[in-house]
Amino acid sequence: MAMAFHFHPLAATRVHLSPLRPGAAAVAGAPSHSSVSLAAHNHHHRRRFAAIVATAAASASVTTEFDFKGYIGERAVAVNRALDAAIPAGEPPATLHDAMRYALLAGGKRVRPALCLAACGVVGGPEAWAMPAAAAVEMVHTMSLVHDDLPCMDDDDLRRGKPTCHVVYGEPIAVLAGDALLSLSFQHMASVGNYPPDVDPEKHPARVVRAIGELARCIGSEGLVAGQVVDLEMTGTSETVPLERLEYIHLHKTAALLEASVVIGAIIGGGTEEQIERLRKYARSIGLLFQVVDDILDVTKSSEELGKTAGKDLASDKTTYPKLLGLDKSREFAEKLLSDATEQLAGFNKEKAAPLLHLANYIAHRQN
Repeated sequence: MAMAFHFHPLAATRVHLSPLRPGAAAVAGAPSHSSVSLAAHNHHHRRRFAAIVATAAASASVTTEFDFKGYIGERAVAVNRALDAAIPAGEPPATLHDAMRYALLAGGKRVRPALCLAACGVVGGPEAWAMPAAAAVEMVHTMSLVHDDLPCMDDDDLRRGKPTCHVVYGEPIAVLAGDALLSLSFQHMASVGNYPPDVDPEKHPARVVRAIGELARCIGSEGLVAGQVVDLEMTGTSETVPLERLEYIHLHKTAALLEASVVIGAIIGGGTEEQIERLRKYARSIGLLFQVVDDILDVTKSSEELGKTAGKDLASDKTTYPKLLGLDKSREFAEKLLSDATEQLAGFNKEKAAPLLHLANYIAHRQN
């Protein structure tokens, strides 16, 4: 039975989006990467590809004066300061707090917090309003990495160029450190004292409650956890994994938290419903884009360049976009996702949207 693929709704009120993957339909039981479907995709998209790339390049040129390196560096410093202050150093239980700090402060590009802050700014809110939420999404992200690296999950011993948390502290402490980071993320967002005094006293509490609900939904059984479960089920299977199943995994395991980061920032910043939904679509595009690029880097870069074990997906026989589509088609798909994300920013003030535009381009062209 043929069916059109739509994004799995992470909430009942969310709109279905147009398919982002190559090919709008899949036949149940048939490999989605067959030569027939790829040929159809090539015929349909060949003419559009040059225009897609040109559109993305033109959009980027609008904000060539924007100092992206300075922007991302300043936000990373501010986020790191907030994260450092959030976890006590040396207080009992010292081993647990040390493990939490080791995982959380081990480095990282802080893309998700930057997205959260930028989304708050693009809808007109001061970035300081979103700093507690930005720190919270990085805590959740780090939790997911700590748990993902465990031997019972992806079994990795290198993260951000350092030994993984369970290698240093042991599996039980790593599990508990991840649990504690998850709990701390919600506590951090809910604590009144973490917000500046200039927030709207009438609207702010409701925005925070909504943002907390958004984060919880996007990382639970309808989001990140769902993606991880299906990923585990598909790893090492002799079954040919359909393209729509792979996209389900990544929309949940990777894109859901990126979506939450952006949407939460827009909520805290006081965005309208229309603005929030446009930014949601933007975030879903860059979320899937992030994973497509990650898959490409896994087979084209070294462990030293990546700061984590290269070739891990291939060694564990995981299904990836290059495995299903090949490198060239995966790169073309990434350009399409970048174009879709850029399109969603068209209705915002260009100057305020510059960080989000550059973050999308950074995700598309990052090298680690």
